[in-house]
Amino acid sequence: MTVKEVKDFLGNIQPFKELDDAMLANIAGGVIIEFYPKDTLILQQDGPPSDFLRIIKKGGVKVFIRSDMNEEVVIDYRSEGDSFGLLSLIGGDKSRANVKAVEDTTCYLVTRETIQGLLDSNAAFSEYFLKSFLNKYIDKTFSEMHSKSLLYGGGDKLLFTTSVGELATKHVTTAPQEISIRNAAAVMSEQGISSLVLVDPESIPAGIVTDRDLRDKVVSKDRSTDDPIRSIMSVPLMKVEARDYCFEALLKMIRFNIHHLLVVDEGRLKGIITNHDLMMMQGTSPLSVVREIESQQTVEGLVPVSREINRIVTLLLKEGAKASNITKIITEINDRLIRKIIEIAESKFGQAPVRYCWIVFGSEGRKEQTFKTDQDNALIYHDPADPEMEEAAKEYFGDFTLFVRDGMLKCGYPLCAADFMATNPMWCQPLHIWRNYFTNWISSPNSEAVLNAVIFSDLRAIYGEPRLLEWLRDHVAALLRDNQVFLGYIANMAVRNVPPISFLKTLVVERDGEYSDRLDLKTRGLAPLTDIIRLFAIEGGLRETGTVERISALKDSHPIVKDYVDELLHSFEFIMLLKIQHQFEQVREGQNVNNFIHSHKLSNLEKRIAKETFQLIGKIQDLIIERYHITHHD
Repeated sequence: MTVKEVKDFLGNIQPFKELDDAMLANIAGGVIIEFYPKDTLILQQDGPPSDFLRIIKKGGVKVFIRSDMNEEVVIDYRSEGDSFGLLSLIGGDKSRANVKAVEDTTCYLVTRETIQGLLDSNAAFSEYFLKSFLNKYIDKTFSEMHSKSLLYGGGDKLLFTTSVGELATKHVTTAPQEISIRNAAAVMSEQGISSLVLVDPESIPAGIVTDRDLRDKVVSKDRSTDDPIRSIMSVPLMKVEARDYCFEALLKMIRFNIHHLLVVDEGRLKGIITNHDLMMMQGTSPLSVVREIESQQTVEGLVPVSREINRIVTLLLKEGAKASNITKIITEINDRLIRKIIEIAESKFGQAPVRYCWIVFGSEGRKEQTFKTDQDNALIYHDPADPEMEEAAKEYFGDFTLFVRDGMLKCGYPLCAADFMATNPMWCQPLHIWRNYFTNWISSPNSEAVLNAVIFSDLRAIYGEPRLLEWLRDHVAALLRDNQVFLGYIANMAVRNVPPISFLKTLVVERDGEYSDRLDLKTRGLAPLTDIIRLFAIEGGLRETGTVERISALKDSHPIVKDYVDELLHSFEFIMLLKIQHQFEQVREGQNVNNFIHSHKLSNLEKRIAKETFQLIGKIQDLIIERYHITHHD
């Protein structure tokens, strides 16, 4: 190390670049250089104060604190040109945070006396640290610490940290399934309970009856109370493991429209949990929105309920939910809303002339919806028996799909600009036409054919007869089996959108247009990642549509996923959460939702993780290029 090398380095970073040559040379002459191997704890929270301002010459450090629950809360990452240790240097009492080298790191050390002298004598130097530095790293740090405390041990995330076993009612009243409805009702009344678990002669749970069953299946139907209770009990029993988080119980209740779940531990009955238990824990619940949806009989009645879905995103963000958990719950609620609109359509137009399946794709098909996105749907129906039935089906579904489309539009779901909707006759067809579509796309691939095949790879049934979709999937799976040529086309598509990171590992923003100087989270971040995982899922013949589910299903079998499973999952969660938080801010400020984020709004920590995420996507795209011998891609 020479004085000139140090002087040149300091002369290129703030606030030292504000100093004259003589002062820089004087400081450089007193600088000490230190090397810290990766994972060295340089400063320790509540430990001795720093005697130096450390300026990173090469490498990087992580600044973090330990919460009262011993959880690690990362405040910041700092790299070349950044400094650390100023607060404890000035305070002289203790270190405020832990600072650890995240890679082999070299620092220039400037003494306390030198820094204090500069703060006292140089206005520009002092202003930088006391205004810019302190505003950025004290005010911002503590506000981030407060928000991150919700994610690390805060009291508002009970839904995602409390096990079902902790919340469940431990004493479960049971009764033999042979007793009468009257006697069962008497037991429930006497015990003051809303559900009764019915057991077989070996005392194994055989079913459950609730006060809702008594109301809907007995009183309203004028049924004899002398009938055995087993005649109205619900089977199979919906269960949840005691070790599962309450989030899983909530998801099951929403998905199956039930209000009680048996809690089991390795098959043994341990208790029961109700929607009331979850609502009491939360104070509010997505279940209340679901109940509102179910109670409506008109599209107009659904409109105000649909506005509540954004409030659920707010609640889940506050509770520190993972992005994939937020999207699962929002997708379940969206599914319920769409199914209700379809039910209303059925009551208006009568029974369809043939059985059908309403399918969704895109983010809804992958169960990755956040705020309301464009309508991406289609309809498959049974092959009509004759021309008359074919004509009747076309006429029925023409009016039917239009009603559903307009109903969704009223509830805040925009139309698909590319017209990938069931109202488009092309995407409302009998099963044999859908089979022909895929046969033609896969046997004669061109850019449009491959795009269509990829779009419809994320198909998911949400209403009607799901067997229709399964039959179509069987057909597609047979066409794709060992079809390396078509997989090569999909691989080309998976490497087409390159992530926004340069050769020098800097973030790349849009250069022009409405969103210039912003990061495109969807086209350059989420899309390549979902395209990559979709390719691997198609290679493996998977039926899963969700990105997280696909990664989990491939982790033991796919050679690339096996090596990068944790990184892929973390990357997906990070981009999704960034997108949700960005869109949440836009909704809160009354702006139109988009996927473009100003990079300057990212913290140093977020920028570092973003760079690592985009580098990972680029690395896996390179592996795909090598695997499929791709010679050119956009």
